[in-house]
Amino acid sequence: AGKDIDFCVVRENTEGAYSGITHEIEGGAETPIRITRSATERVCRFAFDLARRRQKQNKVTCVEKSNIIGAHKLFRDVCTEVGRDYPDIELDFAYFDAFCQWQIRNPEWFDVVVTTNMFGDIVTDLGSVLQGGMGMAASANIGDVHGLFEPVHGSSPKHAGKDKVNPIATIHSIQMMHIRELLNSN
Repeated sequence: AGKDIDFCVVRENTEGAYSGITHEIEGGAETPIRITRSATERVCRFAFDLARRRQKQNKVTCVEKSNIIGAHKLFRDVCTEVGRDYPDIELDFAYFDAFCQWQIRNPEWFDVVVTTNMFGDIVTDLGSVLQGGMGMAASANIGDVHGLFEPVHGSSPKHAGKDKVNPIATIHSIQMMHIRELLNSN
């Protein structure tokens, strides 16, 4: 039932395939997937702390593709290590492609989802369907000091001045500003 669906996606937002690094190669280009221990530990700790503070299912689901992407093995391993510091929080894993299916078919299974940058981008866009589309979905980019709160879709310049834009995602983003306060309250 709709009332049973309440999960957050936490994504590492500085690395992965969106690192901004591209190398020209013969006949094309390649972009490495950068995953570091420090960034992964930071995002996983944030996810576990969020699951603890939410007091919903007390569960973190690590979404990655370590079965075929070597850099994701580090993401999974670090998430496992961090999880040992949170014995009260259940940790489970889902490969990205399977998770995409499950979040639509069984979204009530999830509490806090932690994933890499690109996969987080995709699963949040797809997950927005559960609440009516990207025009309804809120987003927060939370750093160590500052945060940026905006609709998942960002701005909508093609609708500027046409009196057509739905402000709900912006309002939901503003409502998310309590997350920093929630995590910093001890």
